[in-house]
Amino acid sequence: MSSAVPPTRDETGDGQPGRRRFVFPSAPTVLVLVTLAVWLLAFLIPSGVYDRDEDGAPVQGTYHRVDSGLSFLDRLEDLFLAPVNGLYGIRDENGVVGPDLAGELYGAAGVFLYVLAIGAFITMVFATGALNHGIERLAHRLRNRGSLLIAVIMLVFAVLGTVSGFAEETLGFYGLVVPLMLALGHDRMTALGVTVLGAGIGVLTSTVNPFATGVASSAAGISLGDGIVLRFVMWLALTSVTVGYVLLYARRVRRNPERSLSGFLPGDRELAAQSRREVPPLGGTERAVLAVMVLVFTFMIFAVVPWSAALTGDADAEPYGFELGWYFPQLAAMFLVAAVLVGVVARMGEQRVSETVVRGAADFVAPALVVVLARGVTVIMNNSRITDTVLHGVEGVVEGTSSGIFAILVFVVNLPLAFLIPSTSGHATLAMPIIAPLADFAGVSRAVAVTAWQASSGLMNLWVPTSAVIMGGCALAKVGYNRYVRFVLPLLGLLFLLVCLFLALGAAFI
Repeated sequence: MSSAVPPTRDETGDGQPGRRRFVFPSAPTVLVLVTLAVWLLAFLIPSGVYDRDEDGAPVQGTYHRVDSGLSFLDRLEDLFLAPVNGLYGIRDENGVVGPDLAGELYGAAGVFLYVLAIGAFITMVFATGALNHGIERLAHRLRNRGSLLIAVIMLVFAVLGTVSGFAEETLGFYGLVVPLMLALGHDRMTALGVTVLGAGIGVLTSTVNPFATGVASSAAGISLGDGIVLRFVMWLALTSVTVGYVLLYARRVRRNPERSLSGFLPGDRELAAQSRREVPPLGGTERAVLAVMVLVFTFMIFAVVPWSAALTGDADAEPYGFELGWYFPQLAAMFLVAAVLVGVVARMGEQRVSETVVRGAADFVAPALVVVLARGVTVIMNNSRITDTVLHGVEGVVEGTSSGIFAILVFVVNLPLAFLIPSTSGHATLAMPIIAPLADFAGVSRAVAVTAWQASSGLMNLWVPTSAVIMGGCALAKVGYNRYVRFVLPLLGLLFLLVCLFLALGAAFI
């Protein structure tokens, strides 16, 4: 064994050898720290509960103090079993959660398997190469129509973002988009904006994104389809604004290259020549794979939307006969079957299909585990009986607040939380058990609260330096982060105002 040697290279970029640059902790580490902090706070926060209605929702104004009945050893056991309870903890008739009790499932096993299943499906689609080739072919065909090319690529990324949380996957497209934009007379900032903002605005206005809308809806106790009309209208409006913003910048730089925020690097013209290479047309198998992908996501939307409520505006309307009302168990099964179907259509063979499904599920264990860790935090709060105390602590803020103001407050308050908790899924699992009952107290639909939460997470992920999508995109496009922030700041302000407007309208009409 060799002994550890202190680093001698400059790891900070400031000329100070031996000093390490601070790296923000990963999502699992943050949630472990949050778990410990909440466990310690549970010794200080008094226990209390609300009376519950027949649906199990807290009744406003009924909060009262109770004894948690937990010894120090009981609390230590809760801390030790937090991840286990977060996965398959059972809540008994007394409201206590444990792995060996009898009652209803409280853990996030359904969401956990759902994330793994959609991971297997997405990985299978990428393994066929059909999606990458499809986007590359589309870009090549539109290479002589710059504005249309920018709009179409951003629209494709926005669609993928709103239905599947497509974000990190964009990192593989910079090798295509950067040369294309340079060949059209644009700069590297335009390429960065097309890629990161196209997918990012889709995630901000997620309609059925499993990692944002799905996890948050599960934590709020509502269907994935609740509020989809509001989110779809937001997607249309905010995507149009974002595409228009990038187009205005791109045209300005093309007319006057000196106005570029990123500038041009030596060799950019030579790099641009790569975009003119011929791209072969899609094969029949690739077309079939893309058709399956579109059909799967389309069917998912059909299966989860409460059509009677969406079309009549009555949340208690009798479901139509064709409504499926699917939830996470059915969706997880669908994506597993769809993953295998894609492999069969692509003629990948039994062994490769099996390996890809397993690898895809393995690649998504991290976000799935984050959900489990976050749910473990809520178990500690539940068993210590401090969840209702925290809820009561902010109940006074809700009292007398209009529904529109409440929805906007949910959006604003969660902005700093989205920075501190770098995982969308973890943030949703932690925040929604408090936000959802507060929405009930304020007379606001839980679907609007979910939309407000995901908009806050999506807006922060358009610029925060803790995002691998942002920092990786800047590195691949060779654009300084400070320059990117300068570019995106006016758009962030505009999106902030538009989100507040939509939330106020959603709170008033949903």
